[in-house]
Amino acid sequence: MSVATEPVIYWENRALRYARNGEGLAAVCSYGMPGFYNRAIQFTQRLALRPWLRELEGKQVLDVGCGVGRWSRWMAAQGARVTGVDLSPTMVAEASCRAAQEGLSERCRFLVQDLADLHTAAQYEVILGVTVLQHILETARLEHAMRRLVRHLAPEGRMVLIEAAPNHRNSSCDTAIFRARTLADYLSLFSVCGLRLSSMTGVDPAPLRTRFLPYYSRLPRPLALAGLAIVTAVSAPADALFGRRLVNRSWHKLFVLEHDREKRNAK
Repeated sequence: MSVATEPVIYWENRALRYARNGEGLAAVCSYGMPGFYNRAIQFTQRLALRPWLRELEGKQVLDVGCGVGRWSRWMAAQGARVTGVDLSPTMVAEASCRAAQEGLSERCRFLVQDLADLHTAAQYEVILGVTVLQHILETARLEHAMRRLVRHLAPEGRMVLIEAAPNHRNSSCDTAIFRARTLADYLSLFSVCGLRLSSMTGVDPAPLRTRFLPYYSRLPRPLALAGLAIVTAVSAPADALFGRRLVNRSWHKLFVLEHDREKRNAK
């Protein structure tokens, strides 16, 4: 099985199982986890994204790894014209269906594409990616995907990314489909690909959920759910109040990126 095929199968199976259930969060947030846990994740992500996804009326926006279109529909409702791309045909079909149900079809289009081979024949004023790069395991493929994103960013455009990016390497949460690369790794990647970091904020500085997750699957189900509920309830207020400010303590980081004009002019 090829490197390119494995992620397609994984995300398609994930979509077939969960994309049509409720908000579809078990397909696009933490795979198969309880609703309360994934709603907490989405809540902290929305708080982090909100300052950077305003005044979108009439803007061309690209949502990579769009999943069921949760952010695409949010931005389209603000007047953006959104192109969402995802590996999974089922995700794309569900995103299109949900956009139609909300009366947003004219402002949304969804395409089945691999980020590493991204081609939409357009450039965008805003590019959004939420926990997408962390699922590209091969370093060379990650850089190629990042360069494809840069080619789709308009000259004065803004790229907004949320990724797991701890300050120090921690492989305890790595899996066959996920890598928690360090902050330094991402900053190096952005620089190599010709991007300048214009802002960085935190998302989820409360450490309890991240520390509990490795034990979740090992505990008896009732105990695991009770523990998860407790750490989620304790973490949510701290993340909401201090998430954006405590960037160095945050497991996920929000990056706001622009073209590095100095590097472009030097070429």
